[in-house]
Amino acid sequence: MPSSTSVRAVSLVPSITESLRSWGHDPVACTQYCEQPDLFHVGGTKNPDINAIVDLAPDVVLLDKVENRREDAEALVAAGLHVVAIDVRILQDVDAEMAVIAAAVDLPPPTPIRIPPVPANRFTAFVPIWRRPWMTIGGLTYGSTLLAAIGVNTVFGDVGSDYPEVTLADVVREHPDRILVPSEPYEFKPRHLVELEEIAPVVEVDGRDLFWWGARTSVAIVRLSEQLAGIEGDHSSTR
Repeated sequence: MPSSTSVRAVSLVPSITESLRSWGHDPVACTQYCEQPDLFHVGGTKNPDINAIVDLAPDVVLLDKVENRREDAEALVAAGLHVVAIDVRILQDVDAEMAVIAAAVDLPPPTPIRIPPVPANRFTAFVPIWRRPWMTIGGLTYGSTLLAAIGVNTVFGDVGSDYPEVTLADVVREHPDRILVPSEPYEFKPRHLVELEEIAPVVEVDGRDLFWWGARTSVAIVRLSEQLAGIEGDHSSTR
């Protein structure tokens, strides 16, 4: 397992921060969304404090092409900092990008994630990630590909958008077997769950397991698979 080095890193992505700490490497700063209260915070993923980062004089700033904004990366580069941009789009990207992160902080590549053989399709699911408007995940996203690896097919996976906007009427027409409601990025309230229950049975899942790639991926696959075990598709019921 990798261990700490002297490289001073700033992480602007919760997944990267969590992975670094799992290797025994503490970044000198991270975002307020990284759930690491003992580390120095430099704003959010979409609005990092560029001046505070520059003042820290890190050896490397680690960010993600999806999570972070290009203009912030360009501002950091213009300030003379070394920036490494990770690009995890689907589950199958994780190993290569984790090796890039490890190299950036002078650590050996971590153990590859354990992706089990894809089981027979268990059921279909609608995964809401936002409300007003309702939004979900497309087929070529990390969350959808992780679910596919455990036999769960997401509806709207073929619409050609990573995060399509939909209506509940659209969801009804797709006849999902379950609605998987993640704990983040949107905090769905009990009244929202009641609204969704009118379409299909609701299963609440840990949004970090579904969307935070990296050190937690292998364990997240096991946890989600065990949580969803026993659920099978059934389109015969009237919704």
